[in-house]
Amino acid sequence: MEATERLAETHARRPAPVITEIILENFMSYEYGRIPFKQGLNVIAGPNGSGKSSLLLAISVALGQAYTERSRKLSDLIRRGKDIARVSLIFDNKPKDGKRPVPFSRSDTFMLSRYLKSDGSYWYEADYREISKSEVVRLFRQFGLNPDNMLIIMHQGMVEEFSVTSPSEKLKMVEEAIGFQRYRESILEAEQNLKGSISEESSLVQLLESAGQTREYWKAVYEKYLQRKTLLDKKTYLERELVWSHVIKYEQILQSLRERLESRNRVLKDVLDQIEKAKASAIEASQNLDSLNTEVRKLYFSLIRLEREKAEAQTRIKLSNEIRTLLLGVLTALDRSLSLSAESSKKYFEEKISEVRYSLEDSATRADEARRKLVDLEKETTELQAELAQNEKRIQSLNEKYVNSRVNEGILNFKKKNLDKEIAEIEKSTRDSEQELAQLAPEAEKSKPRIESQRSPTEVVEEIRMISLHLQTLGEIPEDAERIYTTYSSSYEDLRVKLATVSENKTRTLAELQERRKLWMQTVHELIEKISPVYQEILARIDALGALKLINTEDIEAAGLELLVGFRGTPPSVLDAYTQSGGERSVAVMAFLLSLQQMVVSPFRAVDEFDVHLDPKNREAVFQMIFSYVSGIMGSQYIVITPSQMVLADSSAHVIIVQNAYGRSEVKSLA
Repeated sequence: MEATERLAETHARRPAPVITEIILENFMSYEYGRIPFKQGLNVIAGPNGSGKSSLLLAISVALGQAYTERSRKLSDLIRRGKDIARVSLIFDNKPKDGKRPVPFSRSDTFMLSRYLKSDGSYWYEADYREISKSEVVRLFRQFGLNPDNMLIIMHQGMVEEFSVTSPSEKLKMVEEAIGFQRYRESILEAEQNLKGSISEESSLVQLLESAGQTREYWKAVYEKYLQRKTLLDKKTYLERELVWSHVIKYEQILQSLRERLESRNRVLKDVLDQIEKAKASAIEASQNLDSLNTEVRKLYFSLIRLEREKAEAQTRIKLSNEIRTLLLGVLTALDRSLSLSAESSKKYFEEKISEVRYSLEDSATRADEARRKLVDLEKETTELQAELAQNEKRIQSLNEKYVNSRVNEGILNFKKKNLDKEIAEIEKSTRDSEQELAQLAPEAEKSKPRIESQRSPTEVVEEIRMISLHLQTLGEIPEDAERIYTTYSSSYEDLRVKLATVSENKTRTLAELQERRKLWMQTVHELIEKISPVYQEILARIDALGALKLINTEDIEAAGLELLVGFRGTPPSVLDAYTQSGGERSVAVMAFLLSLQQMVVSPFRAVDEFDVHLDPKNREAVFQMIFSYVSGIMGSQYIVITPSQMVLADSSAHVIIVQNAYGRSEVKSLA
């Protein structure tokens, strides 16, 4: 994108205020007047002496224009017989794209007033709050509005003045109006910086040579001083380290003791838990032994009963066998007697035999029952003996468990006793170490910050002794050696760095100067190439020829802009006070102004009585060109002042008629 297009785009995005009304109180021929203005073209018409130019003068006074203050006293602008005058500009301050043109005002309208007193004093008010003139100038400069640039506000007679202005001044005005003045300022700044750098570099070279000789003398002294200082600093550090090595030693001892104490307490707790478990185990074993012994006694009683019952059963079997044997003998005897007895006795023996047989059978039955019972008793006895054997084993196991628990309890109590003794010794050592550490606290406080030494105090003491011996070998050194050497060294380094910086700045400034000149020249050429066709087109409408010419562009101070114009078939020549007539100069200047309009940054532009020297035909042609070129530019406000009574063909223009009645100016607005 070209430089001119970039700048135009930047200003197009910036909301600018538009004057909606001027309020005049006791200003020149105005006793009181409110003059409305609109965006776009505002034409102020009226006869000479009616007060037309006073309106533009009032605007310029309010904007802080230096021209109005140089040309006359401010007190002369106050209406005759009055002590104070006021000029107020009302601006449209509605937000545009979310931003107000005057950001510090919260109102949709912004009022700027300037008060003038007959004693020559004045002051400004913005929305009824007093502000300085510099604030006013700064406010409008940010919109590109410089009222002292005649390309923005061209008062009566300035058309002639511009035509005779030097080419370099013309170019400066154009640059400022377009917003390119910063390119020129940057070049001039770079040239000034370059001159200063060259002069400063020469002076610094001489100073650096002298400072270097003095610096070398004190360098050797300072190195010895520095060695001594390093040793002293090292000794001081070691003395601090010695204190902290003692502190660390006792801290480590304390840490170890606390860890041991914690460990022993954990072991003691574990031993106490084991003692309780051993006691509980012994008690449980004792209780179980008592229970088993009782059970065993019961089993023995049962075994005795069974043995007695077995003996009874065996006795019964034995008796039954003996009785059976006896009965068998009796039966045999009876059988023998029966065979030998008489018939009368047989019945007796048969009955006896029958009785014996019955007793024999009964005895056999009893013997069988006793044998069966004996079998049952044998089985029960076997089971009981097995249970007794098992209980005896359990009793033996419980006896062992009980004995082991008691033995373990005794061992644990012995271990507890040793632990109690060891803990007491650790606690005593801990208290002793804490006391030692507390005694070191004041010295450690003085030796802050803390040094985490990894060495023992003995090692630190040995190094302190070696450094003390080294210090003795250095001898006496001036105490101000450091100050003197530091001063000379600092001066030398400052000069060296400054020389390097100045040389670098000179090189950079030279490169920047060339780049800025290149950018300025490119921008100016682009500008002239952009507006020159427009300038030629405007002149062609009145059968004239023209051209814009840059001169002396190799020297920015001498660089200038020449307006060339030719009328009635004559070749274009440089516009000056001698070659062209007054009307021709007016036409050329207006053509140039109109060619710039698309590029001018300021939202407000004004020209007063440009048509004084124009004939009716050229006046009408210039007005038509004004309508044509101004109507297409959005967001800008134009004021054209003319004494002409011609009928204006463009209905978009806002026409203001000014008349003077009995020494007082009056205004009428034509929509």
